Amino acid sequence: MEKLAIVTGGNTGIGRTLVRAFAAGGYATAFSWRSNPEMANSLVAEIESLGGRAKAVASDVGDQSEVAVFLDGVVSWFGGAPDVLVNNAGIQTWAPLLELDEADWDGVIRTNLKGTFLNTKHAAKLMIGDRKRGSIINIGSGCNKLAFANLVDYTASKGGIEQFTKSAAVELGPYGIRVNCIAPGAIVNERTLAEAPDYAESWSRITPLRRIGTADDIAGPVLFLASEAASFVTGQTLWVDGGVFSQANWPQESMPATPLSVASRE
Repeated sequence: MEKLAIVTGGNTGIGRTLVRAFAAGGYATAFSWRSNPEMANSLVAEIESLGGRAKAVASDVGDQSEVAVFLDGVVSWFGGAPDVLVNNAGIQTWAPLLELDEADWDGVIRTNLKGTFLNTKHAAKLMIGDRKRGSIINIGSGCNKLAFANLVDYTASKGGIEQFTKSAAVELGPYGIRVNCIAPGAIVNERTLAEAPDYAESWSRITPLRRIGTADDIAGPVLFLASEAASFVTGQTLWVDGGVFSQANWPQESMPATPLSVASRE
C-alpha cells in the first residue's frame, strides 16, 4: 500500500534530498516551498519521470491558514492522511546578540520553531482522524546542544525544536504517532559552501570521522525513523554529525595515548 511523506522546505538543500529519498523508497511525496518555483517544478518532474507521485505547493510554514491549505490539499491529492511529516523548513541569520534585529529574531523563530509547531499540529490531527499512527521527524542542529556565536536566534529555535519534539512525543504517543528529531552536524550544501569556502576542510579537521556530512547522510536516518524498524522509538534526538558534538572541548588535540600511572591517578 502506497504511503505519503510530506517534507516542508523540500525544493532545495537537505529537503530536496529527502524528497528524492522518500520517492525512491516508494512513497508518494509532497513538499512545501517559499522561493524558486523552477526548482520545485523540476523536482516534481524528476520524480514523475521515474514513475513516482509528487506534489509541490507554495506555502509559508509560519502561517496557520497556509499550513492548513497546504496539508489539506495534499491529503485530498493523495487520498489519505500523511504517514510521515518531516519538518525541515528553516532559515538562518548571522548577527551578534547585541546587534540582532528584532525582525530577524521574529523571522527565524516564526519559520523554524512556529513552523514546526503548526505543521505538526495540523498533520497530527489528520493522522489521528484517519488511521491513528504516523511518524513526525523534526530537523534540528548542533545548536540543539551547543551555543554558536552570532546565531542566537537560530540556536533558540533549534533548542526549542528539541524540547518541542519531546513534548509532542509524550502527547501524541497515545495516538500511535511517533515524534523524533534529527540533529545534523556539518553538512555540505549550497548555503554552507557560500558561507565558508573552506567549510569542508575546517569542519573535517575537527570531526572524529574526519569528513563532513552530505544530505544523503541525513536521508538514511530520516528513512529509518519513518519506518516500522523504529516503531518503538519516539521522543529521541539522533545526532548525525560524525561525532563532532560528542567530543569535549579540550585544549589539546588529543588525550595521552598511554594510561595514567597509579601515582598520577592518586
